[in-house]
Amino acid sequence: MDLSVFCSMMTLMVITIVSILLSNCRVVAIKCYQCSTEKDGKNSDNCGAYRAFNHSQHIAVDCMGEEANTPGTFCFKSIQQGPRGFIWDGRWRSVIRRCAQVSERGISWSCDWGYYENGVYWEECYCAEDNCNRATTQQYNQQHLIILTMTTIITCLSYIFILLPLR
Repeated sequence: MDLSVFCSMMTLMVITIVSILLSNCRVVAIKCYQCSTEKDGKNSDNCGAYRAFNHSQHIAVDCMGEEANTPGTFCFKSIQQGPRGFIWDGRWRSVIRRCAQVSERGISWSCDWGYYENGVYWEECYCAEDNCNRATTQQYNQQHLIILTMTTIITCLSYIFILLPLR
């Protein structure tokens, strides 16, 4: 095969693949709940600090839209609870739900927690699925589990069929 014919075929193939990929691209913004116990009125719990979060009272916002207080590409939920202070049940507790752009702790798709020096317990969860910050605890996306399983299987098979025969 002539080199110029080969180059022409490769160029045509690359253009075709790029065209197919671009035609299937679509911009999808994630939707997250946004609320804060700081904005709740006295004796109200709209953000789920003391009772289960009632998602039917809230509308998830488009994280790239004008309604989002913080634009972002994934959802965020923060809980803080202190040993001192007094609100209805004698504990101090704060919940924030919003969109997030960058994970402050370098994690995504999971939760991180700890204690500040003053004894306040904190928990931060990040997720990238519509309405995922409504949960009381972190939910795992079925797609993530499938991808993890497939990656593990492919890695094992490549080890068995490619690396073992080379020994």
